[in-house]
Amino acid sequence: MIYTHITADICRDLATRMLLVCLLSLAGAGSATAASPTDPGYFPNAPLQNQDGETLLFYDDVIKGKVVTINFMFTSCGDSCPMETAKLRKIQEMLGEHAGKDVYMYSITVDPDRDTPAALKAYMQKFKIGPGWQFLTGKKADIDLIRKKLAMYSEEEEELSDHPITFVLGNEATGQWLKRTPFDLPETLISVLLGRLSQHRFTASIPQASYAQARALPPARTGEDLFKGRCAACHTIGQGDRLGPDLLDVVSRRDRSWLVRWLQEPDIMLEEKDPLAMALFNQYGKVPMPNLKLTDKNTLDLIEFLQTESKRVQAAAAGSNPQAVNQLESNLEPEPLVHDNTPLLPGNNPVQVQARADETNSNEVQ
Repeated sequence: MIYTHITADICRDLATRMLLVCLLSLAGAGSATAASPTDPGYFPNAPLQNQDGETLLFYDDVIKGKVVTINFMFTSCGDSCPMETAKLRKIQEMLGEHAGKDVYMYSITVDPDRDTPAALKAYMQKFKIGPGWQFLTGKKADIDLIRKKLAMYSEEEEELSDHPITFVLGNEATGQWLKRTPFDLPETLISVLLGRLSQHRFTASIPQASYAQARALPPARTGEDLFKGRCAACHTIGQGDRLGPDLLDVVSRRDRSWLVRWLQEPDIMLEEKDPLAMALFNQYGKVPMPNLKLTDKNTLDLIEFLQTESKRVQAAAAGSNPQAVNQLESNLEPEPLVHDNTPLLPGNNPVQVQARADETNSNEVQ
């Protein structure tokens, strides 16, 4: 009898242990199945509010079954957010009728306490955002969780401006998620969105030319990549204003030292209420010129490209006047900037040296 009781107790104990092991195994399996974006339950269904105050569930309404772009920003940002918004606006324009139909664009604030739906709507109007792109706010804990799931969160963030400036392109249905930067060319991003992430539904019918028929591309000019990657979303050279002014002949129209400083520290110039900086800020919808984090070499290269491209555009505009074309093309090379290895800011810099050299040459001619 005693043996029977002991055996029964042991069996009950073993059964309890086995049940506990099974439950733990199931719990572990559940968490493992949600370890990647392709697993059910990986993305939270957190409620967010759009610029019109409508509630959207992150998984069900925002990403489920969609090709999306998602970036994180805040409306009071004067640094990288304006540049990123401008780049995404260019992408939206290039998407055309695909925006909001085949590709859905979302910007989620990292400052939900201040970025109410009304603040987001005002920000959209400032950047002239069209349909197919929504701005979202919500509870900070929910937004942080979404950022973590998209690998867009860092524990080392001390200020709002420390948030990653990369953005995410993804297809929830296929589980493909990619990170890109505001410095990528819009054409490349469009190719990813309508090609790779859309399983080539929109590009398969486009005739593909043979590589043998490809024409040789001219070598990239100094500063051209900088302009295309950091400036072209807001500016043109000879094609009119966008979010910012047309930069045709800007090197000749602006004082060189002012232009150098504006390219390198526009945020500080706006804080100091520089008259010309404030005039541009007010004229162009109060969209702040972002600090592009340009090195001295970047700055000189960009100025050289602005100068060279302006002359090329002017030569092309001369059109039917061969003599004018020849005269302009003979002057396509920019005026050389004197490099004396002195930092551009603050104090003496190569552009100022060049300006003094120009003034000296002018006096000698006179």
